[in-house]
Amino acid sequence: MRTSFCYFAIVIPLLLSIAFLVSCTPYKSQQVSFRPPGDYENVHFIAGAKVAAESYADEDKARESFGFNIRKAGLLPVQVVINNTGEDTLQVVPGQTFLIDEEGNYWNLLDKKEAYTRLQKSDEYSRLAKGSGKGAVLGGVGGAIVGSAIGILTGQNIGETAGKGAAVGGAGGAVIGGAQTYEDKEPERRIARDLEEKDLENKQVEPGILGRGFLFFPGEAPSASRLRLQLQDVESGKLHNMVLNL
Repeated sequence: MRTSFCYFAIVIPLLLSIAFLVSCTPYKSQQVSFRPPGDYENVHFIAGAKVAAESYADEDKARESFGFNIRKAGLLPVQVVINNTGEDTLQVVPGQTFLIDEEGNYWNLLDKKEAYTRLQKSDEYSRLAKGSGKGAVLGGVGGAIVGSAIGILTGQNIGETAGKGAAVGGAGGAVIGGAQTYEDKEPERRIARDLEEKDLENKQVEPGILGRGFLFFPGEAPSASRLRLQLQDVESGKLHNMVLNL
């Protein structure tokens, strides 16, 4: 009996320590490499530009590229590369750009705010936030952090957004997880900045520019077979449609 007690006295703290270390795995910013459109088999030529796309539906590939399991967090990323050798400035039309799965179902593109909200509510985000707890950042000071992050992604005034976030968090009650400072939320801010830098939605690709970025679709999509992409000539408003095999 004493032997069993000693065994559990040693093993249980060890297991708890391992669980703690796993849950507190720090977030690490990742740079994602890419190739020029001409190197992809699905390259399209349109409006004087070469356009190609690459899916990150595979969890291992997505984790390696983003520094965490973004698929588990409810997002399916697709990287688009545009080499604009034409004379027109091009821009993605979000409302007419869709992911097509292997069954032929179409999935809408997520806007920046929705993509970040999905991530913020996920268990994967909670793990990256040093165990503060899923949804904990909605309380008190955490509300200001979420407000700031969404402000970064949506282009709003960060100070105003943070203030609104703090107000919402204050109305929701005390800070969950104890005395957490603004500095404690560095993983959240880094994730927000990384998503903003990688996001392609509404970014203009001017003539002579090699542009690239990610489009984020719902993680509920079981697969990524094709990308129905619509680009618009910013000056004339002319629309260009293409379907890229993934």
